[in-house]
Amino acid sequence: MLRRNFAKAALALASAAAVAPSAVAHANGIVKNRSNYSMQETIERITKDIAGKKIKLFDVIDQAKLAKEAGVDLLPSTLVVFGNPPLGTQFLTANPESGLDWPVRLLVFQDDKGKVWTAYTDFAWIARRHNITNRVAQFKMATEVISSIVSSTTA
Repeated sequence: MLRRNFAKAALALASAAAVAPSAVAHANGIVKNRSNYSMQETIERITKDIAGKKIKLFDVIDQAKLAKEAGVDLLPSTLVVFGNPPLGTQFLTANPESGLDWPVRLLVFQDDKGKVWTAYTDFAWIARRHNITNRVAQFKMATEVISSIVSSTTA
C-alpha cells in the first residue's frame, strides 16, 4: 500500500513539474494554453512540430466545418490527433481502458472574443483515471512532449 501511494505521488509530481508554466491543469484534467497566433497558424505550428518530432499525425478534424455541414454554428474548433505508438501503447499495456485517452488529442479552438486556445487532457489525470501507477517515466515523457508541442504556439 505504501509503495502504491509513493508511486502515485511520484507520478503526480513528475507530471506537474513538466506542465508548461503558462498552462493551467484544472481539476477536470484539462490543460489549457492561450495561443499567440491565429487558428490556422496555431494548427500549422502544432502539426509542423509534431512532424519535426517524427510523431505520427493521425488526423486533423475541423469540427466547425463538420458542425456547419450539420447546420450548426460553431466557433472555430479543430481537433489534432497524434501519438507515438511505442510510447502510447505502454499505457494500454498497463490498462487497456486507457485506450479511451490514446492517441493524444489536442484541441485548438477560438473563443467568442477571438482568442485562440489549445487544450488537452493532463497526463497525470489520465494516470489517475486509469489507475496506472507503473508508468511514471512514460507519463513524464508524454507530458514533456505535449508541453513542447504547445509551446510552439505560445512563443
